Amino acid sequence: MRKGSAFQSSNTLVMASAAFQDHITRSVLDPNFSGSDHSLWCSRTAPRKPQARRKVGEKALQRQDEQEEREYVLDSAPYSLTLAQKMGLVASPARRLTEDEWTQIKTRSVLQEESAQPCAVCREEFLLQPQVLLSCSHVFHRTCLQAFERFSGRKCCPMCRREQYETRVIYDAAHLFRHRCATRIQACWRGYVARKWYRHMRKIICPKDKQLRRKFFEAKLQELNDSFIRYCHTDTEAFLRDIDRSLSSSRRVFQQLERKSISEPQEKDWDQIQSQVIQRGVHDCPICLTALCSINPLSEASISNHQRRPTMLLSCSHLFHQFCLEAFEAFAADSRPLCPLCRSVYHKKAI
Repeated sequence: MRKGSAFQSSNTLVMASAAFQDHITRSVLDPNFSGSDHSLWCSRTAPRKPQARRKVGEKALQRQDEQEEREYVLDSAPYSLTLAQKMGLVASPARRLTEDEWTQIKTRSVLQEESAQPCAVCREEFLLQPQVLLSCSHVFHRTCLQAFERFSGRKCCPMCRREQYETRVIYDAAHLFRHRCATRIQACWRGYVARKWYRHMRKIICPKDKQLRRKFFEAKLQELNDSFIRYCHTDTEAFLRDIDRSLSSSRRVFQQLERKSISEPQEKDWDQIQSQVIQRGVHDCPICLTALCSINPLSEASISNHQRRPTMLLSCSHLFHQFCLEAFEAFAADSRPLCPLCRSVYHKKAI
């Protein structure tokens, strides 16, 4: 019995030593071998050939985008258990997370708004760059996490220092960035449409404010002027010079006609002009604004001689003091002055 038990114990010891030797050998020869160390960054999606991409239509391109944005676990599949792990001499690797557990981890990350914040390693926005989710619900740039692992020499979360985590590629930050870009584009477009509609309404609808109404009509008149000048003549300066020349010639013709047509009124004409003045009831001189002596014979008798000032009656039926009219004629620069009120050539008569 003792020999059998000794033989059995020796066999067990031999099996244990062989199991340890196999486990150590595999660990030394393959540094990536560790049931709990998943450091291989590989994608499970096979790359597409360029020829196949050219032949695919719009539906195939959409499917390709969906496949490219499909979430997947980056860590390699676990190695088969060694003899030592099967015998319980060495701790077995941790169990891989299921799809439901990844869903819970992602939900917790969304509630914490991890994708909406900058990367904790480089402190930059995610934008459209590759993004990874750890099993501790923290999110980083894929390149930042790789650089951190190479720099630290071990695999631990940069935030919570949790070791032996699993990584999963996600696209939450890319979706948020596209949504912000689409919102900004829509806001710019709607603002442009609203401003264009407002400018159009300001051109066709007259405002109620007085100043705005004045500017509105000034702009309309300017538009009509510009269109008239543009369609009437190609050379604007020559066109304006022609207008000035025609106006000056018209003025000279009218002045000559006015001077020739006016002749000195007869006595009968002066009586008619005087009757017009009496009907209007003019009492003050328009130049000095003082009282005139009445030309009515009834009222003229009641005015004393020292209050009477010489009065001049013009052929245009306007009355002035003689001294006021002479002063005005002396002040005027024209050789033949015009009436101070109606600006017409006149003949005068003292009354």
